[in-house]
Amino acid sequence: MADPQAPAGTAKDGLARVVLASNNAGKLREFTALLGAAGIELVPQGDLNVPEADEPHPTFVENALAKARHASKLTGLPALADDSGLCVRALGGAPGVHSARYAQLAGGEKSDAANNARLIGQLRAHADRRAYYYCVLALVRHAEDPEPLIAEGRWHGVVLDAPRGANGFGYDPYFLVPGQNRTAAELEPAVKNAMSHRALALRHLLARLQEDA
Repeated sequence: MADPQAPAGTAKDGLARVVLASNNAGKLREFTALLGAAGIELVPQGDLNVPEADEPHPTFVENALAKARHASKLTGLPALADDSGLCVRALGGAPGVHSARYAQLAGGEKSDAANNARLIGQLRAHADRRAYYYCVLALVRHAEDPEPLIAEGRWHGVVLDAPRGANGFGYDPYFLVPGQNRTAAELEPAVKNAMSHRALALRHLLARLQEDA
């Protein structure tokens, strides 16, 4: 549990300190880079001993909200959560909300390598490799916030047969970015953070925060 004496965000001090409802190191790096310029300090939920929330829902937005409310309830802080994944046209939108556990659902291990292996295996019979990364952000000021801020972003690309690049995480080595002739894993972090699905969603979220200021 979080320290009960830890200061919670208020209308007076804004959202200077927000718990990130994720233990994903890659997401933490991206969000810290994107939100730092806005003066928002992200505290990973693991640092506050918050266990991962269940993600049983069939939609990104429901899962993001569940994670944000869970982290906020256990810490007393405003909480930011994302639910994101890769949606492949030829696979009817899969892996979708199951992107992080795609191989595990088929009896494999939960790892980026296993997820990518399953994806490429399923795409061998398909010529259509169009896909997009999708991200939904949910920000709650407190656990019972009746007006959570919701933002979304899509990043279109093409799935390759072989990986390229050492940056990024997840499906990034296989996700070719149109106009860049590079995969998401070949992009410099600053470049990725300017165009990714999370960057697009975050811009929308920050715009909403400015509207509500």
